[in-house]
Amino acid sequence: MIFSSWQFILLFLPVTFGIYFALNRKRCLLGGKLWLVLASLFFYAYWNWTHLPLILLSIGFNFAIGSHLSRASSQAVVNGSGAGIRYRRAMLVFGISTNLAMLAYYKYANFFVANLNLINGLEIGLNEIALPLAVSFFTFTQIVYLVDSFRGETSQYDLLNYSLFVTFFPHLIAGPIVQHSQIMPQFSSRWTWVPRESNILKGLFIFSIGLVKKLVIADTFAVWADAGFDGRGDLDFYSAWISSLSYTLQLYFDFSGYCDMAIGISLLFNIVLPINFNSPYKALNIQDFWRRWHITLSNFLRNFLYIPLGGNRNGAGFTAVNLMITFALGGLWHGASWMFVIWGLLHGSALVVHRVWQTTRVKIPVWMAWLLTFLFVNFSWVFFRAKDGTSARRMLDGMINWKSMGFIPVENIPSTGLARTGWMADHLLWLFPSHLVAQLPAGLMLVFGFFLLCRKNTMELAVGEMNTLKMSITVVFLALSVCLALISTSAVFLYFNF
Repeated sequence: MIFSSWQFILLFLPVTFGIYFALNRKRCLLGGKLWLVLASLFFYAYWNWTHLPLILLSIGFNFAIGSHLSRASSQAVVNGSGAGIRYRRAMLVFGISTNLAMLAYYKYANFFVANLNLINGLEIGLNEIALPLAVSFFTFTQIVYLVDSFRGETSQYDLLNYSLFVTFFPHLIAGPIVQHSQIMPQFSSRWTWVPRESNILKGLFIFSIGLVKKLVIADTFAVWADAGFDGRGDLDFYSAWISSLSYTLQLYFDFSGYCDMAIGISLLFNIVLPINFNSPYKALNIQDFWRRWHITLSNFLRNFLYIPLGGNRNGAGFTAVNLMITFALGGLWHGASWMFVIWGLLHGSALVVHRVWQTTRVKIPVWMAWLLTFLFVNFSWVFFRAKDGTSARRMLDGMINWKSMGFIPVENIPSTGLARTGWMADHLLWLFPSHLVAQLPAGLMLVFGFFLLCRKNTMELAVGEMNTLKMSITVVFLALSVCLALISTSAVFLYFNF
């Protein structure tokens, strides 16, 4: 069950919403919270119930460690700031290490054994370990909680409130990575206990835009992206660029759509989630890109990896090393593959180059800054999407296959490409290369995608009161999305795999 499925839209969400506020209306506030926790666990277990014990054990373990750290920190304030610091640090290290060990086992054990066998010529056997859904997200969320508890920044929550903070279904599966201070005070506020018309209307507006981004735009781009990356044989210039750009836009609208839906759903319950996506393809440099893309992950990597490594405090050389380590591990966080590591190293290198460029104080035109940034991001996504080095090289070879740009006999291209183009192909073949004409539907979709990139993003559109236009858009988009959800099967969100 995903946000864009009919089961979620027509069954799970209305039932969860209705019962939660019905319990609150009867002043059964604990019952309302318990209902949200149970509904969220059902939402999680719907994918694979065998992984439910893992998240329950994770919640129980981190709640125990966090509560202990919180009490110890409070006691330290009473007895003196340095009291018991070694013990608290040991507890924090134990808690974080246990979380990372669990994450490493489920996410990287197969990767580690495969590489160990390859390097040493061994034949160590290991059964394929299924990756539990959302393990990276709920692990990082709880690591942040442990650190905040160590610093004395958390209240001593009970297990129910802590479970709600971790499992609240709008952010559980693919983020954003939230802090307790962003969520728990909202659930404790009387203002959130009853349904608010303004939040319901705005939440549905944001949710409906996210639905269309996913079902209409991202899933459409997926067809051309998959055809290029998962196909066989060499790619010509046009096919390679169509595929790479399609994946770049597929990932954008897929993740943007998910973030919109998560914020919109949460707003129905009067809970405001942090913004996790802010038009990253409008960035004019790679640093700006990472201030806009997966914002909560970027903040986590900065606060819990880059700064503890030394950040930029020890000179340019150490800063470069810290950036490379941070982004190599950030790439590995996305998946157990050397392709993700290469992707991370590319972005780390780009940030190093950006810092060096800043010291020159040389200015370039805005359009050139945008183009260079976008082309680099598009290039790096090739490694992010490719299954292995051979697939990545195949795509990159096609992108620089200048010889295939010319006029090629029609019989050398797939007939399906021209068939989709229809009667227009008869006229366009007189003017343009046949490969380009065959890609006309994809080309038009790309133009539409870039047009949308230039417009206001969802959060900008949602500013202000809900007027007739916004309500009309909500109704039309919801109706369209429900129809699409009923007649087709939407692919899972790409970030569900991480």
